[in-house]
Amino acid sequence: MTDTVITPQHLEDDQLDPITLKAQFQQLLEQQKQDFLANVPVAELVYQRTDYMDALLARLWHHFGFAHTSLALVAVGGYGRRELHPLSDIDLLLLCQAPLDAHQQQSLSDLLTLLWDLKLEVGHSVRTVDECIRVGLDDLTVATNLQESRLLCGDAQLFDALETRVHDDSFWPSERFYQAKVEEQKARHRRYHDTAYKLEPDLKLSPGSLRDIHTLSWIARRHFGATSLREMSDFGFLTDAEYRELNECQNVLWRIRFALHLELRRYDNRLTFAHQTSVAELLGYRGEGNRAVETMMKDFFRTLGRVGELNKMLLQIFDQVIIDNGRAGEIDVLSDDFQRCGRTIEARKPALFQARPETILDMMLHIANDTSIEAIAAPTLRQLRTARRRLNHFLCQQEDAREKFMALVRHPNALHKAFGLMHRHGVMSAYLPQWSQIVGQMQFDLFHVYTVDEHTIRLLKHMRLFDDEANRDRHPICCDVFPRLARRELLLIAAIFHDIGKGRGGDHSEIGAIESHDFCLEHGLSKPEANIVSWLVRNHLLMSVTAQRRDIYDPDVITDFAKEVRDEERLDLLLCLTVADINATNPDLWNSWKRTLIAELYYSTQKALRRGLENPPDVRERIRHNKHLAAAMLRKQGHSPRDIEVLWQRFKADYFLRHTHKQIAWHSEHLLHHTGDAPLVLVSKKATRGGTEIFVYCQDRPSLFARVVAALDKKNLSVHDAQVMTSKDGHALDTFMVLDQNDDAIPLDRHPSIIKGVSKALGETGTMTIPKRRAPQKLQHFSVKTQVLFLPTKNGRRTLMELVALDTPGLLARVGAVFARQNVSVHAAKITTIGERAEDFFIVTDAENQALTSEHQEQLKAALEKALARAK
Repeated sequence: MTDTVITPQHLEDDQLDPITLKAQFQQLLEQQKQDFLANVPVAELVYQRTDYMDALLARLWHHFGFAHTSLALVAVGGYGRRELHPLSDIDLLLLCQAPLDAHQQQSLSDLLTLLWDLKLEVGHSVRTVDECIRVGLDDLTVATNLQESRLLCGDAQLFDALETRVHDDSFWPSERFYQAKVEEQKARHRRYHDTAYKLEPDLKLSPGSLRDIHTLSWIARRHFGATSLREMSDFGFLTDAEYRELNECQNVLWRIRFALHLELRRYDNRLTFAHQTSVAELLGYRGEGNRAVETMMKDFFRTLGRVGELNKMLLQIFDQVIIDNGRAGEIDVLSDDFQRCGRTIEARKPALFQARPETILDMMLHIANDTSIEAIAAPTLRQLRTARRRLNHFLCQQEDAREKFMALVRHPNALHKAFGLMHRHGVMSAYLPQWSQIVGQMQFDLFHVYTVDEHTIRLLKHMRLFDDEANRDRHPICCDVFPRLARRELLLIAAIFHDIGKGRGGDHSEIGAIESHDFCLEHGLSKPEANIVSWLVRNHLLMSVTAQRRDIYDPDVITDFAKEVRDEERLDLLLCLTVADINATNPDLWNSWKRTLIAELYYSTQKALRRGLENPPDVRERIRHNKHLAAAMLRKQGHSPRDIEVLWQRFKADYFLRHTHKQIAWHSEHLLHHTGDAPLVLVSKKATRGGTEIFVYCQDRPSLFARVVAALDKKNLSVHDAQVMTSKDGHALDTFMVLDQNDDAIPLDRHPSIIKGVSKALGETGTMTIPKRRAPQKLQHFSVKTQVLFLPTKNGRRTLMELVALDTPGLLARVGAVFARQNVSVHAAKITTIGERAEDFFIVTDAENQALTSEHQEQLKAALEKALARAK
């Protein structure tokens, strides 16, 4: 640390102004940044900043005339703990014996105004001792802050009176305080989905973060009077090794938080994508591409895991001491090696895991057998932590361990708690070398919410929902399929390996397929079983991609997918893996639209497999069937067979193939009443496939698709699917499936506005303009290269095009405008958004309804790349 000490103590009264003090604050910040880059211990910098603030407040206390008053200025909260980072809040309590007089109120206002002028985040309260106690009894946060109070200047006797009252047993007895703090932590963890492994974590509040260390300190202070981690160690509730580990973890988190605050202008503790690169650079991480951030975040997430494990273990010890007064729960012997004590499992022998590491898996089998077991007892967890560190090989290298692991995978209760505890307590990393590589592995997109390891564990946990009838509404097919799987262990192994190749370069699906195949053979599975697992890992994205990015109403698409799947067992396994994978990627990702697409692909493929791939579907029979059912509905509404036939003679066969009989009847009912040349725009009152269907009928023209999607974009609606057709007499019969901003069907009260907006757009002529809208801030830190790919087709009559681009506002409208300028007609569109990426699929032709020539494809590609580059 530099020898120069920056202090406000020697400033003259006329220098205590915002300009001078701001300059001194900036000087302090620059000095601390240089010291930070020179690897000065972060604790020294945190305490140095606290000392500066103490000195400034003491100087201002005198300057504003409080020196000879019976008042006390008290630091509370993080400032009371002496933990000031560059942007930390300054929490102050002005302790008084009576209400402030007018002069004191004005002096306080002037002092606070000066601090606010310095852009400091100052929180303050003015209270008597009695008021502090009264408010603290009703508010846990206030009570906690008072417990950490520290006198800055003023009446020491008044502060001592507060301290005496705060530390009295009648003010938040330790048992009540402990229970309240545990509930507070549980609620905080729930807000973060009970995981430390979110890709944009909060350094202060996420599970395993600084707040978990604070919680331990608060409880220890309240019950034992321990004012620091070191004193907790002295009381015997932390071993020396655990004290050193917690202190080391705190320093890691402090360094990252200090670096983040050096980068930010406004207070925040979220380590967002926008700041991860600059923070990694400040911390000295280096590497090409995302390597520096990956390394930093792995270190960070592993630190959160260590804190979280120590937090759970020490809270369990506190629970026994504070709540149970040291009494053990009811003992139930499970085996020679283990017993259940209350809701925890205990090893019955010291150093059991060091002597026989494979017994770690025996413990997990007991947890699977007994669903009342919720955790590992603290002494046993200490054993496990020691054994983990001393292992000189991976457990999967032991034959008896492999047998136990397979017994666990085959256990009907394996998904209840066992795998979650194995991940939380490092057993998965101790067992499988590949798992240790994905712990804390980042995924640099807006699609994934969790690290690779956390995503995989959540996938396993989600599969358990398929075994519970209570989840049938959300997962109707999986609740049918999962319970009847004959070889469920193949699905679980595929789930473990499906993303295990991420972060190693190359195709992660291919890496995982090879490694899962070897794993299966090493663990005693047959070669055919290993082939199924390997196939599942290699193709774990196939069903999702096909459902969301291909025309699943095209019989050829279903046939090709069925050929890949080959049999119903693979189809069932892939279904469960796909649905669990989507749900574990992002809690908000699964919706009725995706559920419907997956269901339609599943049932269509199931029919194809049962019919036999050598027997393609009879398209003419499906058309006749749809016509028959639709006509029956229309006749019930009073329409004559003759009128129906006259209308339908104008439609091509493809219309009846690609729409359900209910859609055909709905369209026809309105078309039979429609007269004149005005456009007809219909909006479905009931959700269709989880979305809202918008049907457009009007004279066809090249810019029609572009105008409709532009109008829908103005209404903040997202198009997920489009079927664009033309009648024999040149009228468009276009269907758009749309969702609102929450991925839900459109409320009825919005329908008139949508109809009016689309109708207006259809009536416009001339050049179409696409209004520019600012991209959301979260997209500004991502770059997606625009890619235009043309796919091979079987008949060559139409062109299949894939577009990958940054999902900016109005993207589809701009794409539609390019199609119009290039005289390209759209026949179908599948619109998929994956985080910051748009991955869209189009079936197009030229103005003559022919496939695009190679030259036309190149022109279209260039035009799309140019238009989308301008829009970024």
